[in-house]
Amino acid sequence: MRAYDFAPLMRSTVGFDRLNRLMDFATQVDANPGYPPYNIEKLGEDAYRITMAVAGFAEDELDVTVKENTLVITGQAKAEEGENGEVQYLHRGIARRAFERRFELADTIKVQGAGLENGLLVISLQRVIPEEKKPRSIEITSGAPKGVRQVEAQAA
Repeated sequence: MRAYDFAPLMRSTVGFDRLNRLMDFATQVDANPGYPPYNIEKLGEDAYRITMAVAGFAEDELDVTVKENTLVITGQAKAEEGENGEVQYLHRGIARRAFERRFELADTIKVQGAGLENGLLVISLQRVIPEEKKPRSIEITSGAPKGVRQVEAQAA
């Protein structure tokens, strides 16, 4: 896949930082897009959940961070030691390699919390719409609206 440089387009723009981040995110080449596997679920009108399979990772080996509308989940496994030093595997089917997974969040999505149970990291998300963005009903009255004065037409 080719990498595209959008820098010439962005030289003459101001205030489009979110667009720049989305373009960078869309053009990234992920070395292993399937690890770790995850689900994104819609639980209700305003509730979402991300469930990620992180078998073999402990709570202190995982980090969940939100920065500038980006949810970043990282995992860094600590070294395992047996009785006499390094563990020797005959077969290793549970991957414990380091990972970083990023999710772009809308402005109205807030992370409510995260929990680890039975090898699944569950992150709860909630859509919170500010009062000024919620739809509101405007009462229709006869005559001019309050607070607006009528200007008489004057002939020049």
